Formats: sequence, C-alpha cells, structure tokens
Amino acid sequence: MKILIVGDWHSKLHEEVVQQALQGLGHEVAAFKWCNYFSRPVGRLAGLRHFVRRAQNKYLWGPQLRSLNRDLLAQASKFKPDVVFIYRGTHVRAATVRALRAQIPGVVLIGYNNDDPFAGGHIAGLWRHFIASLPLLDLALAYRQANLEDFARAGAPRVELLRSWYVPELNHPKELSEKELERFDCDVAFIGHYEPDMRLACLEEVVRRGWRLRLFGHQEGWALALQESPILRQLAPVHPLWGADYNSALAGAKVALCFLSKLNRDTYTRRCFEIPASGALLLSERTADLEGLFLPGKEADYFSSPQELGDKLDLYLRNEELCHAVAAAGRAKVAAAGHDVTSRMRMLTNWIEELKAKH
Repeated sequence: MKILIVGDWHSKLHEEVVQQALQGLGHEVAAFKWCNYFSRPVGRLAGLRHFVRRAQNKYLWGPQLRSLNRDLLAQASKFKPDVVFIYRGTHVRAATVRALRAQIPGVVLIGYNNDDPFAGGHIAGLWRHFIASLPLLDLALAYRQANLEDFARAGAPRVELLRSWYVPELNHPKELSEKELERFDCDVAFIGHYEPDMRLACLEEVVRRGWRLRLFGHQEGWALALQESPILRQLAPVHPLWGADYNSALAGAKVALCFLSKLNRDTYTRRCFEIPASGALLLSERTADLEGLFLPGKEADYFSSPQELGDKLDLYLRNEELCHAVAAAGRAKVAAAGHDVTSRMRMLTNWIEELKAKH
C-alpha cells in the first residue's frame, strides 16, 4: 500500500515513528513536511522574513500556507498514494482535502489529532482547517474518548479511537552509566509541562516525605511555579529531555509520575505507556480510563490527591519487592496489550482495508 503522511514533522516522536512503523509493516510511505515552510530564512531581511513566517505559522494564513497546500497537491499527484494520512492537520485547508479526493480516484483520506481541537484555551482559529475538513475525510482518528462524539458531531463520516503509543526502540529498561546515574538516579521522577492543577502540591508532598525527586520540563511555566514554592525552589532551573536522555530519566527512577492535561481533557497520555515500557512504576492521576488499561495496584497505581500520592510512594518505596513486581507487570502489560506504535499502525491498516473494500 502507498501511504502519504502529511504533517508538521518538527518532532521525531510523531510522524516519523508512524512512518517507520508503516514501513516496517511493508508499506511504501512518503512524507510531506510543512515545518520546512516556516524555517528561519537566510540572507537579506532574514529577521523580518522570519517574523512574518512565524506569524503565518501561528495564524495559518499567507503565502507560505498557500505554497504548502499547493505543493502537497503536487506531491500527491506525482506519488499517487492509496492513502493520505494527515497528522494534526492544522495547516491543510478543506479545499486541499477536497482536491486530493478529486485528483486521486479511490484515495482513502484520514485525519488524526493528538490534541483536543474542541477544548478551550487554544489560539483562536488554530483548528479551523482541521474542523472544516472533518466531513471530507473517510476516517477521523481521535486520541481521546471525548473527541469521538466531537468529531462525529462536526460531520466526520467515521470516527475511531487511536490511542498514543510507546516506541520499543526508544522506551526500554537500561543500565545507567555512572555519569547517567548522577543525572537521573532518583526515587521519583516527573517529566512534563507545568499546569496550574494539583501537580505542584503533589511534587511538594514528594519532597516533604523525604523522597529524592527529579523534575524535567520546559522552563516556561515551571520557572515561576518553582520560584514561588520554598519546598521545590532548589529544583530550578528545570530543562526538557529528549531521546535517549528521556528514556534514561525514566529508567533511572523507581517511580515515575504522570499528570494529565486539563487543557486537552486527557484521561491518559503517551507517558502512561512510555513509563511502564522503561521499567519504572507508573503512578498516575486516577481516571477510570487508566484503571481500565492498567490494573490498580497490580500493573500501575493511581492517586487523586497529594496525600494519597504520598501514601502510595511510602508503600512502594519502602517495599522494593512490591515496587519491582508492579513495575514488571506494567511493562509486560504494555507489550502484551499492543500499546507499541507498530501495533497501533496495524490497527490503522486494518481500518484502511475496510474502507478500501467499500470504495
């Protein structure tokens, strides 16, 4: 099967691993990357041109957006894919989706969004092209349960849940070097962004209980929050982690915490699969969705308050055998239940075959 993946491609964790998984399943996969249209220019007036490009990328207007949509049609016309898979289609106009259908008879058009375009708090107009395209797709893939009804209400003819995943080559247990142990060895780790929910109070509870905490994330948000917390101030400055360092930080923790984005109405997140895959014990904010994915106290565990988080940490970190047993069961579960990226793409190709049979 010939598949064209269309997306921003600014991160190796999204479109690229999808492409690799589909290629591993034997498909011919081409990439259309729109991040290139908004990269920093060089030469005369580079600073001004970069400012204009950033504005076009943020507000989704202007000549760069027109160029990428025109070039997408040209590449699709040349490649003649069986499937066009649009990953988080902020920049693909509905008119372009309609033109893809017209110029490639029998093509299957799929849209996927790992964000929540129907939640508040996003830049005004960010999702207007994506939402306008939903009725034109053959299949709209939602990351979370809440968006299944949203997508259908917006006119998508078929909607399925495609959860996020872990990548076995990137997320796995490992023995840390002495240098890595200095950076990452700890009782408890949290890797993620700041939101004004209970995560700050929970992290303060970790330190109050005397457990060794490592915190990683973007300075934005965390800088002010840590400055205002006498208990956590010594953790500043925090820095984000990528690639091998991200895996090492998870592998270096006995317990890794997971908080859920209220902006995106998340009931689980990608980290819920990456943490067990790395060999750490997953201790997450409690949701019914997550309790259905990992058995509480057997394959992972959950909390609903800082007090409960502290009590769970005391339970597991004072009982090394229990901590290791739950972590090992969680790792076995993510593999057995098919939460890896290749298993997710196998689900996708099964849906594609169903759609192709109806064309």
